[in-house]
Amino acid sequence: MTGSARTAISAPPAANSHWASMRSTGVAAGTFAFEGDGTTAWHRHDQHQLEYASEGIVGVETATARHRLPSRQAVWIPAGLAHQSSFIGARTVSVFFDPALLRDTGGRVRVLPVDPILRAMLIYAARWPIGRTGGDAVADSYFEALSHLVRERLDEELPFHLPASTDPLVTEVMRHTDAHLATASLDRVCRAVAVSERTLRRRFQAATGMTWRQYLLHSRLLHAMTLLVEPGSTVLATALAVGFDSASAFSRAFQAYTGETPSGFRQDRAARPAPAGR
Repeated sequence: MTGSARTAISAPPAANSHWASMRSTGVAAGTFAFEGDGTTAWHRHDQHQLEYASEGIVGVETATARHRLPSRQAVWIPAGLAHQSSFIGARTVSVFFDPALLRDTGGRVRVLPVDPILRAMLIYAARWPIGRTGGDAVADSYFEALSHLVRERLDEELPFHLPASTDPLVTEVMRHTDAHLATASLDRVCRAVAVSERTLRRRFQAATGMTWRQYLLHSRLLHAMTLLVEPGSTVLATALAVGFDSASAFSRAFQAYTGETPSGFRQDRAARPAPAGR
């Protein structure tokens, strides 16, 4: 994802995404480390994936939502779900679980909080790559214990996502809003897409389950996460860049959304964590 939680687009049908399997025969779980920038093709895994970002920003888009993963959190992607991932200055480690090892009935992407214990276990798990040949008793026991811990976290998801839509008008409204966060208003968006306020409100709510103003707020806060982790960022500059009139108003909204103050969020991620997969 780039910019404000990635430009709104319609996801292709699941049938157009390719299946990807990264494991060798006899391996129930393992890890894959990644570092850099880029965007994947639309794809599906035959295993569940839990990706932890020690640095940077990770985005995951599905047919129904666009998720933003700031560093020090993890994203859960269930097996079989068509998705596209993107990375900005990211350093990540993914753990892949056989569905028989960890059952997920939710069937959706979730952004999860990562406490110190889970973080340490995810990083240590990098010693067992998913592409290794054959399993072993120590690895099997370790990933079984990790699966129990992850299963508990699946009920603690964070609201770091925006909706996606197949409605062309709603998609264009999202695209324009995301591109003009500092100055966006309902009147300006309506003029940009040549539609009445009444029609925009009705179509947007029907397609996304949220009002346009709620979407604007969430998009501003998700984009603020990206800005806050950039070197030299300040709370005031970030607030103004995403459309808030003051640092205090931005801080209240940011803390209500993330559970952290903007200053705390920025300072926590400025401290370089242990490298993933190293």
